[in-house]
Amino acid sequence: IAQLMSLIINAVYSNKEVFLRELISNASDALDKIRYQSLNDKDALSAEQDLKIEIIPDTVNKTLTIRDTGIGMTKEELINNLGTVAKSGTKTFMEAIAAGADISMIGQFGVGFYSAYLVSDKVIVRSKNNDDEQFVWESSAGGTFTVRPDTHSPHQMTRGTEITLLLKDDCVSFAEEKTIKEIVKKHSQFVSFPINLFTIKSEEKEIDDSDDEDDDDDDADVDNEEANVEVSEKKEKEKKEKKTETVTTEEWELLNKQKPIWTRNPNDITKEEYVAFYKTISNDWEDYLAVKHFSVEGQLEFSGLLYVPKRAPFDMFEGGSKKKNNIKLFVRRVFIMDDCKEL
Repeated sequence: IAQLMSLIINAVYSNKEVFLRELISNASDALDKIRYQSLNDKDALSAEQDLKIEIIPDTVNKTLTIRDTGIGMTKEELINNLGTVAKSGTKTFMEAIAAGADISMIGQFGVGFYSAYLVSDKVIVRSKNNDDEQFVWESSAGGTFTVRPDTHSPHQMTRGTEITLLLKDDCVSFAEEKTIKEIVKKHSQFVSFPINLFTIKSEEKEIDDSDDEDDDDDDADVDNEEANVEVSEKKEKEKKEKKTETVTTEEWELLNKQKPIWTRNPNDITKEEYVAFYKTISNDWEDYLAVKHFSVEGQLEFSGLLYVPKRAPFDMFEGGSKKKNNIKLFVRRVFIMDDCKEL
């Protein structure tokens, strides 16, 4: 673990955003497990029926929290799953690095939880399993960790796991609403469970000044003629001087509304659904020219969805360093790469 931590912390790794993909994928796996368990145990979901993933950014305190209502972990599972290299793709990743692979391959090994240290100095994990009380796991980026009961904490959960990242100073942008939305749209918008982002909205609203106007009614008869002359001027002034106040509201925003239609039978998908999906992934205002939806079975099984746009990109022949819009590879509905030359 210490070797991995040192590698991740000290690496100059440009694609740090994969940490959010990995943590969301872990949350999705935990939700899958509790849903599967509920097929044989009706009481498995009794503590929390709603299966969801929540993201809570806090730019003031420089934290980012990812919470799920999945199966959760017992004390023993916290120690084994978060403290043992062999429990994740970490071991394979380390072996590849030792053989001379590039660290940029980290996203292909499902290193998962440890990718959190790409952007954070300390990680706090609270977890509640149906078979155990709530425990908290904490570790700074050093390889050692502590696990203790968390029953008296104000952060009590019905079931699931909550991961809080104390972000590095140069990674606070990952707690910004815009950045989170972009990463989720790129990597995790097709995850089968709802991903909700906690947002704070501010808007200006006009204040009703009717009470102030009533106070002046006693003087309404004074200089009546003068008031009539200046009435239009007063109305104009009132329009300009309307008071406003800033109203702040907190709300949850669903980030993954689009469903992965490539997983469905082509016979069950309408033309309108193909068009809507095409416009979502391409940002094109026009319909597509042609679409090919297919599946392959054999040693490898996969489904594919190819679109041909109506018009070529305006900069198609310019070349240069602009990134091409290549075929995107998804595994279990999670975006993995778009530069696979074999495809």
